[in-house]
Amino acid sequence: MEDLKKKIESILFVAGRALSLKEIAKELNEDENKVKEALDVLIEEYKNRNSAIEIIEINGFYEMRVKPEFLNYASKFSAFKDLSIGALKTLALIVYKSPIKQSEIIKIQGNKAYEHIKKLEKKGLIISKKSGKTKLIFISPNFEKYFGLKIEEIKKLIEEAIGKDVKQQ
Repeated sequence: MEDLKKKIESILFVAGRALSLKEIAKELNEDENKVKEALDVLIEEYKNRNSAIEIIEINGFYEMRVKPEFLNYASKFSAFKDLSIGALKTLALIVYKSPIKQSEIIKIQGNKAYEHIKKLEKKGLIISKKSGKTKLIFISPNFEKYFGLKIEEIKKLIEEAIGKDVKQQ
């Protein structure tokens, strides 16, 4: 099992996103039950270490990440550091209402959203298509890969972050 744990640990370390049990097992050509057992042991080992790193499981997806209490030290080195708070807010709005008209985003976020939309499109997180005098904005297929979570999971996180159901807005 030690060898299997090391293989799983190496995959989670370089993945940069959450991976499903099935994905990990397939990559290692291993039985899912064996991989699950090794993952459970790894999670416990990381919990017992005096480390800033942890392995977590959320909705069947496994991820190696920096513990939340240490994020403020590591965040400036993150792949997302170049997304401003405004761009993240614009992205959250797009995630929740996709597809959404660019004009609606501007109405809610203000003129700065034009810049945010350009940046998000350049990063490959969104796609825009001409629709009359405005554009329709969609989440790109790369979005889930970039954040390592499914869109539905991110929508739930957005709801939790603002403390209410944004669907009603």
